[in-house]
Amino acid sequence: MIRLLLWFILVVFPFTSLANVYPLPDKNSRLIGEVQQHIVQKGEYFQTIAKDYDVGILELMAVNPNVDPFLPKEGTLLQIPTVMLLPDVPREGVVINLAELRLYYFPKGKQKVYVFPVGIGKIGSETPVMVTEVKSRIPNPTWTPPASIRKAHLEERGEVLPAVVQPGPDNPLGKFAIQLAHGRGSYLIHGTNQKFGIGMRVSAGCIRLSPDNIEWLFNHITRGEKVTVINQTVKTSIEPDGRKMIEVHSPLSTSNHKEIQVIHLTKKDRQFMEQYDVDTHIVDRAFMEQNGLPVNVSLFQ
Repeated sequence: MIRLLLWFILVVFPFTSLANVYPLPDKNSRLIGEVQQHIVQKGEYFQTIAKDYDVGILELMAVNPNVDPFLPKEGTLLQIPTVMLLPDVPREGVVINLAELRLYYFPKGKQKVYVFPVGIGKIGSETPVMVTEVKSRIPNPTWTPPASIRKAHLEERGEVLPAVVQPGPDNPLGKFAIQLAHGRGSYLIHGTNQKFGIGMRVSAGCIRLSPDNIEWLFNHITRGEKVTVINQTVKTSIEPDGRKMIEVHSPLSTSNHKEIQVIHLTKKDRQFMEQYDVDTHIVDRAFMEQNGLPVNVSLFQ
């Protein structure tokens, strides 16, 4: 009977991904979530697994560096990156941390935070750091590709993009767009008509969400809500129980050439790491691995 009921639920209410939601911690804490584990099943690969857990594919690769993302061996135990430190900015509206490829949404008056994987601007078309607000919400948006994108599309694919792409399955903005006030409204948080790109650097500067997630956010966000875009590679926290936590992500590349990416530390980062009870060996390992998981670096906790 239980199996029959489960089958009915899966058929009638098929699984769709939605942002991971967490209780908002005390103002003196930044740690949310917990690491989940997943055993690879036959036919699965990182893109499908990332979608099921609603995490970005690059962050899934970062915490499982020795696993082939395209042909993971059946039975392999994967770590799912659903634990993190909240960014060190006010918990208001939308916060996007480019280094994480994550969007955090703090609904007003609710002790919750929703976390979405996002696609951001590729090299040469970087999503800018900014503090702005929601200018408008646009259902079934049209897309007016700039001349640079139309030229690149013609050179790369030999196809001519129309001056205006109407709503529909061929529109790369998907079904919903949230216009930001920054840059004369040229930056959007929008959906997609592609099956890939969430949690990757693929856009022309806008922020891309999965169809399910953009629909949810579109229906909950309001005009005038604050939107903060940061590039915080290192996050730290001294938790109420005394644990000192650090989370290190790979810095975003600024060129297509292979080169060592330098992590720029703030004064606050340095002060955190210079505390007498911080284990520098664990800190060094976190900087070497850059897997985006928060680790306890306390000597006595």
